[in-house]
Order: sequence, then C-alpha cells, then structure tokens
Amino acid sequence: MKDTDTEESTTPLSFLERPDGETIAFHHLSGKSPGILFCTGFHSDMNGDKALAIEAFCRESGHQMTRFDYFGHGQSSGKIDDGTIGRWKEDTLAVLDQVTLGPQIIIGSSMGGWMMLLAALARPERVESLVGIAIAPDLTRDITERRLTAQQRDELSRQGWCDLPNAYDDQVPYRIRREMLDEASRHFILGKEIAINVPVRLLHGLADTDVPWQNSLMTMEQLRSKNVELALVKDGDHRLSNPADLSRLIATIRGLLP
Repeated sequence: MKDTDTEESTTPLSFLERPDGETIAFHHLSGKSPGILFCTGFHSDMNGDKALAIEAFCRESGHQMTRFDYFGHGQSSGKIDDGTIGRWKEDTLAVLDQVTLGPQIIIGSSMGGWMMLLAALARPERVESLVGIAIAPDLTRDITERRLTAQQRDELSRQGWCDLPNAYDDQVPYRIRREMLDEASRHFILGKEIAINVPVRLLHGLADTDVPWQNSLMTMEQLRSKNVELALVKDGDHRLSNPADLSRLIATIRGLLP
C-alpha cells in the first residue's frame, strides 16, 4: 500500500495493490472498534457527502473509518466499463481484509448495499452490524426487467452494450455491458433467505425514482436477523444526502455503537 496527500480529507489517500496489478484507492482513519466501512454506489466515489459526513463523525467520536473506490471508480485504476459485480465484491472484501481492523459496521449506499450484503455473507465474523441506504441488491436484474427499452435490449443483443440515462452530475450515460449483466446473476441474493444474523438498519426515500423503496422492504423480510429496522423518508430521494438525511444517518450509526 502507498499513500499520497489529498484535499478531500485529512486522512491520506492510499492505494491497495491487487494481484492483477490494479490499485484500489482508499482513505483509512484509525480509531476504536467497531470501525465503519463505507461502500459507495454504482458510478459514485468515496468523496460523496455521506462518506465524508461519516468520516467527520468518526473523527469526532474516535472510531475507525474506511472509504474506498471500486475498480474503475473514482481514483482507483481501471475502466468502469470493464468492471463486474464479482470484481467489485472482491474489491470490497480486499479492503475489509487488508485495510480495516476488527469488527466493522458496514454501510452501503445503492449498489453499495448489494456489496454490503455480499461482504456480510462472505465474512460474517467481521461484521458488527449493517446500515443500508437506498439499497439496490440484484441491481442488474432490476435493470434488465424494469429499465431497458426495446431499443436498448436490441442494442445489447446486437453490439453487446447499451447506454442508460444519467440524471446526476456530468450526465454522462451509464454504459451497461451484456457480460456484466450475465456475470452479475451469480451474485443475486433476493428471492431466498439472506443468512445474515447481525443488526441491520435500512433507510429509503419514498420519492426515490432510481431504486424502489420496496427493495429495502423485500430485503428486510428475507434477512434471517430479527433485529432489522426500515425507516422510510416521505420526501427522500435516492441520494438521501441533504442535511436532514445526513443527520438521520449519523443518528442511525450512533444507535448501533456500543
């Protein structure tokens, strides 16, 4: 691992080298247990409002905190179009195994909620609890079943990829590859019991136009854990990152700390 300076945080920007030579960018704040590991969404990065608010809280409270960019995202190496759900899962596990110390509260936003659940299933001994924000487990199935137009389906069939509209930031379309959709099916978790036994808190906006709030309800119903709570925010959008949303998130985290 190597470190460089960054303007986004007082913690150094570090890079975790992967076996294939790619690098995963991360920030790690040392502190007491349990630590917090933040998993971002698809096409998001570790310098978003939620990640920085959590880091600020951890700095004040003295808790360990880690945030990172998946392969092809943010400051990590690679092209996002070459990424897969399995690759991003392995990135998450690599950071959990090689960067964080002790038990972790894993927090996942949007697609990061899928990564959060996959990590908890793979490393149950490392997980203290989970916090999901507008979680999107099995996101790719939702894309193929609900979002694709007839034209986009035809493009996938003919050229192996199609573009989805992006309503955020630079509005560059999201390129979705057939190979990514096919590989993702190996990691689907909905439709059966999710063998996770730790406390879970889920936050979802009723005004979320990207991921239906019913996703969080379905996840809640299928989790083995009995200690699961779902908070629905009437006017909440997909990001849940305005000041009131961030305060709610920090209060949720605080409620899970010993």
